[in-house]
Amino acid sequence: MTSATLDFYYEFASPYSYLTAMRITPLAEAAGVLVRWKPFLLGPIFSDQGYTSSPFNVFPIKGAHMWVDMDRLVARDGLPPVTRPDPFPANGLLAARVAIFLNDASRPSFSRAVFQAEFSGGRDIGARETVRQVLASLGHFCADIMAEAEAPANKDRLRAQTQEAKARGVFGAPSFITSDGALFWGNDRLEMALEHAARLAKAA
Repeated sequence: MTSATLDFYYEFASPYSYLTAMRITPLAEAAGVLVRWKPFLLGPIFSDQGYTSSPFNVFPIKGAHMWVDMDRLVARDGLPPVTRPDPFPANGLLAARVAIFLNDASRPSFSRAVFQAEFSGGRDIGARETVRQVLASLGHFCADIMAEAEAPANKDRLRAQTQEAKARGVFGAPSFITSDGALFWGNDRLEMALEHAARLAKAA
């Protein structure tokens, strides 16, 4: 039997990516699935779809319902009350670059901490000071990491991961892709994606 894997594409501005980030680890461990965390930028993908902002802003009735839905889901999942980021969507560029540099694919503590600062703490993750404080809370040398994260080579890594997501058919976040290329979209499809990943590994 081969190892079960799941690629988890997430965007720091995405409320539903936050929910997934807070619950994916224990569910994946229970299913025997290795999760590869893959931060990417939704902005370029939305732009290709003709959006100039989040669909939750473009369609106000959809956005209003999303925040009601978030309140229900954080209560269900035992998370703190959600705080709407201001501005929304937040600018997750620097956080995504740092996550790429730190190799959060296998050690996602930074990514989870950013999501918590944003959606539980109401912090502006587009602010350098917020990212610096998140790094400091995890014991990192902030200035060195932020400088390396903004180096051209690391910027290219994030661009490449965003292009990879687009090439694999990702159109929103969170998205999950299994080893056979099957794509599952949305926090509510996490369990289905894990089941599919585990089933593939057993059949191999």
